[in-house]
Amino acid sequence: MSTRIAIINADKCKPKKCGKDCKKICPVNRMGKICIEIEDISKVVSILESECNGCGLCVKKCPFGAIKIVNLPKELENETTYRYGKNSFKLHRLPQPRLGQVLGLVGINGIGKTTALNILSGNIKPNLGRYINPPLWDEIMTYFRGSDLQNYLLRIVDESLIVSYKPQFIDILSESLNGTVIELLQEHDESKTINMIIEKLYLQPILTRDITTLSGGELQRFAIAITLLQKADVYIFDEPSSYLDIKQRLYAAKIIREVTYKNKYTIVVEHDLAVLDYLSDYICCLYGEPSIYGIITTPYSVREGINIFLEGYIPTENVRFREFPLTFNLNETATEGVKHINTYTYPNMSKTFDGFKIDVEEGYFTDSEIIVLLGENGTGKTTLIKLLANIIKPDNDVEVQELNIAYKPQKIKPVSEKTVIELLYSKIGAGIINDPQFKSDIIKPLNIEYLYNNNISTLSGGELQRLAITLTLGITADIYLFDEPSAYLDSEQRIIVSKVIKRFIMNSKKTAFVVEHDFMMATYLADKVIVFEGTPSVQATAKTPKSLSSGVNEFLQSLEITFRRDPINKRPRINKCDSIKDKEQKISGQYFYVD
Repeated sequence: MSTRIAIINADKCKPKKCGKDCKKICPVNRMGKICIEIEDISKVVSILESECNGCGLCVKKCPFGAIKIVNLPKELENETTYRYGKNSFKLHRLPQPRLGQVLGLVGINGIGKTTALNILSGNIKPNLGRYINPPLWDEIMTYFRGSDLQNYLLRIVDESLIVSYKPQFIDILSESLNGTVIELLQEHDESKTINMIIEKLYLQPILTRDITTLSGGELQRFAIAITLLQKADVYIFDEPSSYLDIKQRLYAAKIIREVTYKNKYTIVVEHDLAVLDYLSDYICCLYGEPSIYGIITTPYSVREGINIFLEGYIPTENVRFREFPLTFNLNETATEGVKHINTYTYPNMSKTFDGFKIDVEEGYFTDSEIIVLLGENGTGKTTLIKLLANIIKPDNDVEVQELNIAYKPQKIKPVSEKTVIELLYSKIGAGIINDPQFKSDIIKPLNIEYLYNNNISTLSGGELQRLAITLTLGITADIYLFDEPSAYLDSEQRIIVSKVIKRFIMNSKKTAFVVEHDFMMATYLADKVIVFEGTPSVQATAKTPKSLSSGVNEFLQSLEITFRRDPINKRPRINKCDSIKDKEQKISGQYFYVD
């Protein structure tokens, strides 16, 4: 037995053009019952799920992709935690926080992670799917009776549970708060740990800055600090690694773990799987259909939970939620055995800005090769990319070889009012867009076809990122430069994007330079590594390219962090500081294993 969910995308629905057609084509409507109609107020198509027979004709008829019908097991109807409204997203089950432990949530975008956080923080009251006549708290408590959630929600109801919440979108902090960083930190210092927080999050250089002048990474560290300084029972962090470099991510993870006292709850949503692995004590996976429904699994150990997410299969429930597993098969060099035709060089060069200087050691690279740039924020990674692309010129008129460059910048702004398909045709042409190889290797895995009729200005951050990568790969060039391609992408999309970029570079015999802070994605992509050393925003040196093994080992040694590999899917896992494995690898000098 199954129950049907009808999802209507109000932004895509245009009933003036097609509403009458979709009403007439429905066989339920033709039998005299009302299954599909147009709302008088919203002027958007509405489907009565109890009458829908699942024929799918309205889905195929709609030219804008505004309707989607999904079948779910009948038993899940009794496990609905929250639904936003008619024909809208619904969440099944809830994760169960535990005192003194960090709960990690992993899942793709639009699957209900933030909804779950809002319920656990008390911002949303669970309606058990009844959005018209929501239940009272007594009925909700009866529903959760016998579980750990009952006691947790009881404390939410009587307001004895104080929650400190770091939101996903940190821009709201600079819009809602006024003052310098130190003034705001002192104002929120309920735990009296301000000096320790400032030191461990490296906030000293920005203490006198106004909050409105902070960069994304600085604002993220400030947001984490504000969250930790509050005296609370529950600490919630929604994507704490966004905008942070690898070093900052690891240091932020360390201090977040320090707040997990015996009488505290800590919940983390994170797309960087290496950071999530390091942070969490146990994992709940979320799966389903983005923007349609989400299902939360029972808790698993950290290793088992992340591996279940990557495998796409839940053995305890016998459910496969992804057709293919996500694996990390790395070799010393991905280009071993590949015949290189072209070799490119760049000279020793420097670039000086107001208060910052970068020195670049000479190097060379070949076709069919990906070079990943590793270093802290503010050490000149983006500057090196722009020097190689001749976007900016080095000091002393040093000549850099002229090459055809395709460049995906770090910040992507939706400036066009065109639709996605119009932009693709205007930028890279119908010939490439309609090429079967380009479609199968890039358009399909990045799910760009689904966005064709969307206006550029309506795209989310992740959709813009995938579109920008598609546009970059569609340009005929010698060198492809990607500045933080993982930004705004969820865990699954990051791995898919990595595979798309790698396959394209290998098959087209081109070269790519990639700036990336997601360690799992960076090490999967890299054939060679350029390590950046120095003082951020003051002086830095870009070392000559090295092999993946020696380059990453050098970088991790500077951070005093070691990685092992999972024996099942080969993903890199951070060793807990001073663990037996950590000490063994540091003694041997093997901070990172390639095989």
